[in-house]
Amino acid sequence: MQVIDILNEAKKPLFTFELVPPLKGGDVQTLLESVRTLSEFDPAYINVTNHQQEVVYVEREDGLLERRTVHKRPGTVALSALIQYTFQIPVVAHLICGGMDADQLENALVELNFLGIENILALRGDPPSGVKRFVPVKGGYDHSSDLVTQIARLNEGIYLDDQLQNAQKTHFCIGVAGYPEKHGEAPNLTHDIQMLKKKVDSGAQYIVTQMFFDNSVYYRFVEACRNEGITVPIIPGIKPIGSKRDLATIPQTFHVDFPDELVSLLNGATKLSEIREIGEYWCIKQAKDLIAHDVPGVHFYTLGKADRVARIVREVF
Repeated sequence: MQVIDILNEAKKPLFTFELVPPLKGGDVQTLLESVRTLSEFDPAYINVTNHQQEVVYVEREDGLLERRTVHKRPGTVALSALIQYTFQIPVVAHLICGGMDADQLENALVELNFLGIENILALRGDPPSGVKRFVPVKGGYDHSSDLVTQIARLNEGIYLDDQLQNAQKTHFCIGVAGYPEKHGEAPNLTHDIQMLKKKVDSGAQYIVTQMFFDNSVYYRFVEACRNEGITVPIIPGIKPIGSKRDLATIPQTFHVDFPDELVSLLNGATKLSEIREIGEYWCIKQAKDLIAHDVPGVHFYTLGKADRVARIVREVF
């Protein structure tokens, strides 16, 4: 079932969550156990993230460095199919521009369509670890709006190979990301929302936001989007704080601010257990307030902490 249909038919805010594929060599059973833990709360759908290949330099026996390209996590396509058909829950497969050209992206979409995965979150993706600026591969895309356009064209039966015989239309529902505190590379929020409007005009049917810790930021963002003419559902994304280190790494990595109250609570904690209790308390507080404001749903970034999200969802839904 497509996400947009699930959203349109929902009688109350939905619970959804995101999974990160395990590192290569990791145990898939751990991932499946996370799904089992959260499936009891009847998630409307599950997102599976995507991670581009990275370049590493390995020292050879002669002392010179050899450049190698590596994938550090299993493929999103296979995991999406495994989860969807194991649990009979719709899966949203993330697809990123980073590391793939248009032909490779089309091949991934053809494979997803063949496997019955009909929900895609179209993303540009971050630069590889250690690289400051995003650079597309030759024949790839600078912006996720271009990927949205490619998916929308496939839905019309238009493939890159215009000589293709008996081309079948795909049936993808397309989601995109929104940034309530603007994307880290955007000059300002106004420009960022204009770029978001371009993604919607290209075919995106709903938006899920980057994490935030101050709900007023989300409400202002939704209002600004509506003023720009964006009418699709905008789903808030949140996560529980897990350590005091998050105070430094999350703002730096995701370009979001922490409210003064949350910073004060975390600075006053001395034990990891206290920090996690504060993180769960704050996430519960956010989720309850969002639901009271009749949001389409609440999307949780689990980052491998299914048990913590389960405790939060139990209190909220």
